[in-house]
Amino acid sequence: MLKNGLDVEKKTVMRVAELMAAVARTAPKGCGIDNIEVRIVDGEEKDALAEEMRKIGEETDVAFFVRDGNNVDDSVVVVLFGARISPIHCPNCGYCGYEDCEENIENDGICSFNITDLGIALGSAVSIAADHRIDNRILFSAGKASLNLKYFPSDVKVAYGVALSVSAKSPYFDRENQ
Repeated sequence: MLKNGLDVEKKTVMRVAELMAAVARTAPKGCGIDNIEVRIVDGEEKDALAEEMRKIGEETDVAFFVRDGNNVDDSVVVVLFGARISPIHCPNCGYCGYEDCEENIENDGICSFNITDLGIALGSAVSIAADHRIDNRILFSAGKASLNLKYFPSDVKVAYGVALSVSAKSPYFDRENQ
């Protein structure tokens, strides 16, 4: 059997993306409550994501959305991580800025535990990419675009993307300063 290295590389990136989804699930969560959603996008959905990122950048005059959209074009796959917003009713917390979870809910607030859990899941996931020497970049812009495209259920209010690539030079560093 003879395999082309480029074919193997793409399959490897997808396997790493799947591992990243698994470790996001097993990452520690506040009170053991899992509010994390994960999506893996490639092909037409990845193209739509990149286009939505550029569209946001052009409409809002925020250049890094355009730059990041171009980075997504150069990526094999993007793993999206979202947080369902559901206060966990931790007594005497107030980290969200409200007196308690009931006040948070009344004001359509965002639970700090949900966002902290998302950050921990992201850290666990990118460590898997790094362990496999897969170039990666956490992108706020990809998460924002994924919400516009409704890649997640409506209760997911905060999302980030992690673009993955295998190439001689990472497309995510020494990026054009925009």
